[in-house]
Amino acid sequence: MLKKIFSYFIPITIYEKKSSLSKNIEVTWANGELVLDSKNTNYSYGSLQRILRKGLKSIGYDTITTMDHILVLGVAGGSVIKTLVDEIQFKGKITGVEIDPDIIAIANEYFNLNAIPNLELIIGDAFEFVLKTKNKYDLIIIDVFQDTTMPNFLFENYFIDRIGLILNPNGFVLFNTMIINESGNLRNTIYCKQFNNSKFKVTTLPRVEQHNELIIVKKLH
Repeated sequence: MLKKIFSYFIPITIYEKKSSLSKNIEVTWANGELVLDSKNTNYSYGSLQRILRKGLKSIGYDTITTMDHILVLGVAGGSVIKTLVDEIQFKGKITGVEIDPDIIAIANEYFNLNAIPNLELIIGDAFEFVLKTKNKYDLIIIDVFQDTTMPNFLFENYFIDRIGLILNPNGFVLFNTMIINESGNLRNTIYCKQFNNSKFKVTTLPRVEQHNELIIVKKLH
């Protein structure tokens, strides 16, 4: 409890681990809440939870509660899953895909992710999962980073097409991106154009927490 109180004045790291995939991972008390960080950015809770919560609010909590199956690509500490379960009261199935087993171990120990009954956790590559899954989803949340880097496959046409294919009609994609230079702006503009047809509607929420842009895609039919 003292660490929580003191964290309003200075962040207090309580666990640190080197990971071959995510480099340095830290669990820290910051401003009275437990957060998961990499070396250069927030991975879960803290600012990231606020970012994705804003996207979920844009889609609409009432809309989300009627959904059957949500896919989360990039689980990290599971803050968006906690938002879905604790704040939105989502009762349907959640499938979470995370490539780094070290992060899942931390999420289970410090954030009790394995206590969520309607969550299926899969340790694996998001690209391979999307290519192989036979299921369709009502909401696909994409939050895949290695520190501040976004893998190139997220923006490749084949992956984009697969995301559209496994999304149910009237379903949504919530894609968290980071823009730190003009090339990021151009990359996102090109990405949005991939969905610029009669089957999809695209909206963006720029400059969320300074460097993040949320892309929201709705499949119309």
